[in-house]
Amino acid sequence: MNRTMKWLGAVALLLGAGYLGLRQYGIYIPGIIGELREPIADNRPVTWDQGPATTPSGERPPNVILIVADDLGVNDISLYGGGVAGGAVPTPNINSIAKQGVSFSNGYAANSTCSPSRAALMTGRYPTRFGFEFTAVPASFVGNLAHAGDSPLYPAIYHKELNHDLPAYADMGVPHDQIMLPEILKPKGYHTIHIGKWHLGEAQPLRPTSQGFDESLGLRAGGGMFAASGDPDAVDARLPWDPIDRYLWANLPYAVYWGDDQRFRPKGHLTDYFTDNAIAAIEANKNRPFFLYLAYNAPHTPLQATKADYDALPQIKDHTQRVYGAMIRQLDRRIGDLLQKLKDTGLDQNTLVIFTSDNGGAWYTGIPDHNKPYRGFKGTFFEGGIHVPMLMRWPGQIAPGTVRPDTAQHLDMFATIAAATGAQMPGDRAMDSFNLLGTGPRREVTFWRSGDYRVVRAGDWKLQVSKRPDKVWLFNLAADPTEQVNLATREPQRTAELLKLIEVQNARMPPPLWPGLLEAPIRIDVPLNAPWRKDQEYIYWAN
Repeated sequence: MNRTMKWLGAVALLLGAGYLGLRQYGIYIPGIIGELREPIADNRPVTWDQGPATTPSGERPPNVILIVADDLGVNDISLYGGGVAGGAVPTPNINSIAKQGVSFSNGYAANSTCSPSRAALMTGRYPTRFGFEFTAVPASFVGNLAHAGDSPLYPAIYHKELNHDLPAYADMGVPHDQIMLPEILKPKGYHTIHIGKWHLGEAQPLRPTSQGFDESLGLRAGGGMFAASGDPDAVDARLPWDPIDRYLWANLPYAVYWGDDQRFRPKGHLTDYFTDNAIAAIEANKNRPFFLYLAYNAPHTPLQATKADYDALPQIKDHTQRVYGAMIRQLDRRIGDLLQKLKDTGLDQNTLVIFTSDNGGAWYTGIPDHNKPYRGFKGTFFEGGIHVPMLMRWPGQIAPGTVRPDTAQHLDMFATIAAATGAQMPGDRAMDSFNLLGTGPRREVTFWRSGDYRVVRAGDWKLQVSKRPDKVWLFNLAADPTEQVNLATREPQRTAELLKLIEVQNARMPPPLWPGLLEAPIRIDVPLNAPWRKDQEYIYWAN
C-alpha cells in the first residue's frame, strides 16, 4: 500500500511539475513552432531593382512616399508643443514635413488598432466594407490575453466558442479582390515599393507582391523584434504589467522577408535597417516615378532602442520612458536622413511626402502622456486612440506652414495620392476617400466600428456608443476637443440623429471576415500599469 501511494505521489508530482512548467513556459510554444516550420536564414544582401540610368526627358509625375509610424501618439512628436517626457525628445525632421507643407489639425486614423487602419490606407475604403473589422492576430495570442487576468474589476470576455469560425492566421487579411494603392499607380508607370510592416495577410494571394507592390522588404505579421537577443548596441525595456509584451518577447522573431523568399535575419536595429533600404530604394529609382510605402514598426512594443540614442537622453530618469524616447529620437533622425536623400538626388521638389501613425499611443506602455491633451489610448475611439499626426509636404504644390482644420482621415490617402499622380480611382465599388489637396468636397461625416463599439463624427459633433459599458457619449469637439463634457442626455435630439447615422452605416456593412474572440477593458484616462478603481471610465475593446 505504501509503495502504491509513493508511485501515485511521484506521478502527481510529475504531472504537477508538467502543468506548472506549461503555465510558465507554454507562452514560448507558438514561437518555437513557428521557427521549426519556417527557419530563419542568415542575413543576406538586398539589391533593389535599378531604374533607368538617366532621367527620361519630359515632365515627370511626382514620386510619393507614405510614411506610417506604429502606435505613435499625437504627443510623441514635438510639433504641437509637447513631446516625450515633457519635450525632452524634439522631432525636428518629422516637424519639418508640416512646416514645409501642411498639417491637419483634425487628422484621424481609420481605426484605433493597426490592421484595419492599414487596410483603409491601402484601399481608400472603410475596412468594414469588406469585413476587415478586427486586427489580425493568432488564436494563441488571444488565448494568452484572455487568461492574463489584467483587470481585477472588469474581467476579459473570451468567446472561445468562436474559435471554430477563425480562419488560419495567414488568411486573415485584405481580400485579393480589393484594389490597393499600388495597383492604381502601376498603370501610370510607377515602380511600387513596400518596406516595413504589412499586417494585411500572410498567405500568398494577400502579400504585398500579390497586391500591387513590385518589391517588398519587411514584416508580414504585426510586429517583430527590433534587434537580436543580446545585441550589445540595443537597450530593452520590458513591461511586466503587460501580457501583450510578455507574448511578444516570447514569440516575435528577429527576421524579415524579401519578396516571397525565405525569411532571414536583418542587420542592425530594424528602424535603421528599414531606413537604409528606403534610401537605397530611392537611389535605385531616382530616374523613374516611384511609390514608397515605408511602414515603420516603431515605436510599437517590444521597446528596444539603440544604445547611442538611449545614451543621448540621460535627462529622462524613467527607464521605460527613456527607451521609448530613444526610439522616437531614432525614428525622427532617420526620417531626416530620408528627406536629405531626396535633396541629394534632386527629387525633393517633385516628391509628395506624407507622415502619419496607424493609431494613437498604446495604453499598455505605461506612459501616460502619449496622446496629451486628448483622452483615450489605442484601442479606444476617444480622440487619443484615433487623433493622429497627418502631415504632407510637396514643394511648389502645398504652401509651407499650412494648417488645415477640416477632418482628414486615413481613408483619404487613396484619393489624395490618386489625384496627385493622375491615377484612376476605382469606379466599380463604393469609395470612402476624399482628395485632401483638391478644391472639391470635404469630409463631413466619418465612422469607426469595432464590434459593438461604434462611433460617428459629423461636423463638430462626435457620438460614441458601446455595449460594455452600456453607454453613450456625445461631445461637441469645437467647444470641447478633449471630450470632457458628455452632452448625450442634454442633447437627446442630436444624439438620436447621430445614432441613426450609425445605424444606416452599419446596415451597409457585411459581417466580419473573422470574429472578435476577445473583449477586454481599456481605461480612458490612465495606462495599464495604473491601479484599477471603480470610478475610472472604460470601454471594452473587441478583437
